[in-house]
Amino acid sequence: MSTPFTPLYIDGEERQASDKGTFEVRNPYSKEIVTLAASASRDDCKDAIDAAAKAFRTWEHTPLITKRDYFLKAADLLETDKYKAKVAEAINAEAVAGEYMVQFNLMTSIGLLRWVAGSIALLRGETFPSLVPGGQVLAQRRAQGVIFSIAPWNAPLYLTFRALAIPIICGNTVVLKTSEVTPRTQHIITELFHEAGLPKGVLNFVHLSREDAPARTAEMIGHPAVRKITFTGSDTVGKIIAGEAAKYLKPCVIELGGKSPAIVLADGDIARAAKAITYGALLYSGQICMSTERVIVQREVAAELTEALIAEFSKLKAGGPGEALSAQFSEASAQNIVSMLHEAQSTGAEFLLGDGTRDGSVVQPHIVTGVKPGTRLWERETFGPVVVLIEADSIDEAVELANHSQYSLAGSVWTNSLNDAIDVSMRVVSASMGLRFIWKTPWI
Repeated sequence: MSTPFTPLYIDGEERQASDKGTFEVRNPYSKEIVTLAASASRDDCKDAIDAAAKAFRTWEHTPLITKRDYFLKAADLLETDKYKAKVAEAINAEAVAGEYMVQFNLMTSIGLLRWVAGSIALLRGETFPSLVPGGQVLAQRRAQGVIFSIAPWNAPLYLTFRALAIPIICGNTVVLKTSEVTPRTQHIITELFHEAGLPKGVLNFVHLSREDAPARTAEMIGHPAVRKITFTGSDTVGKIIAGEAAKYLKPCVIELGGKSPAIVLADGDIARAAKAITYGALLYSGQICMSTERVIVQREVAAELTEALIAEFSKLKAGGPGEALSAQFSEASAQNIVSMLHEAQSTGAEFLLGDGTRDGSVVQPHIVTGVKPGTRLWERETFGPVVVLIEADSIDEAVELANHSQYSLAGSVWTNSLNDAIDVSMRVVSASMGLRFIWKTPWI
């Protein structure tokens, strides 16, 4: 059986790289080659940007209802058995994601497409009297031009749609760089929009090998037609992207890593908190930027929560197809997790669950206590099935520990006190906070 080929998508057409360059994409668990992807050359990247710049001239002025209809058509197509099967096969081949993540990608993507289609009502300007007597000010919302978007692998369908949908509906055109981990899955989006009739050049996809990505990405950021950059990924790469953009004074929209805290107060529902934390920490083996990585619990209920967490974590096993949890996306990622665990252990941390080992790209769930500030396990995102358990004597200390991090992407608080829930959520520095108090959530 021949290995599938994943082409570039430039100016409405699939094509090989101009220099015939390719790279292998392997299943992280079985190590089997699941696709050969075209690795875009410098000329291919320039062609993609030029195609987007040309398409922008007419796309910016395309009626909003026409733009809307492309998205509604794409959403309808994504609901068909044809595309559901394509997505399921590709995600599991490239990322060992499992059925839940397949359904998550499908449902969130369909919802996003329809939500974006409905957002055209927001794309309007305003008029108001000028400060100059007799004058009138007319403010319009205008598209910017070519947007260079970089989408990650861990929710390859949804996060790729998110990277391109809003720019396009607003009248911009997009050149998207896929992840070298999931180009086949992300490329399905080009097939979808092509079938939906999206005009050529509005959406262009380039794949880049790990070796070629730094140079080609920098060149695309520097291209005069590129007006804005969006990126979702690690803070390490995000700093590089932002630095390249700064050379040309180009704005960036970036979403980076997380070390999300879950604060459990003494009056919280411990059993339900343990189930929710397990879900938040282990979904997709922790390979989500908003995964719960730190659990901060008031000391009087720490023993109860610890016992409940160990029981919940112990129900789940990581591995290949058929296991509840996936492998890590690469052996390098698994090794990084293990090295962080060993470093923490060498400074006095204790494994309450897990043994600090890996089997290839597979890391089993870990609960760790006694982690010292300054160690990587305290400071850095693991992007794996690991939580650090920390005890606090008071609510004030719990908030202080939650804020003892360079990350501030997400967080949660568990309490039955409305006042404490609002107080803590307002004091924790986080882009989003989940509150669990009073009402019941059926799936937790």
